[in-house]
Amino acid sequence: MSTLADLSVPGQQALILEVEGDDAIAVRLMEMGLIDGEQVSLIGFAPFGDPIEFLVRGYRLSLRSSEARRIQVELLPHSTASVPANKS
Repeated sequence: MSTLADLSVPGQQALILEVEGDDAIAVRLMEMGLIDGEQVSLIGFAPFGDPIEFLVRGYRLSLRSSEARRIQVELLPHSTASVPANKS
C-alpha cells in the first residue's frame, strides 16, 4: 500500500483511502480535509525534502513526511494537472 509520502513527481495525484490512527494528529489531518475518497496532488518538496506540499480541496497544505506516511492512498495515473500560482 502507498502513502502520501510516496508521491514523488509534482502533479502526481492520489486518492485517499485511510488516515492511520485515532490520536490527535489523525483527527487534525482529517479536519484539514484529508478524508477517505478525497483527491490529492503533489505540489513539491521543501529544499531538504521535508515538509511536502500538496493540493487538497482547492488549497495548499504542507505536511511533515512523518504525517504524510500516515495517509494511505491509491496512486492515480500521472496527469499534467496544473498547480495554482503562489499568491504572495
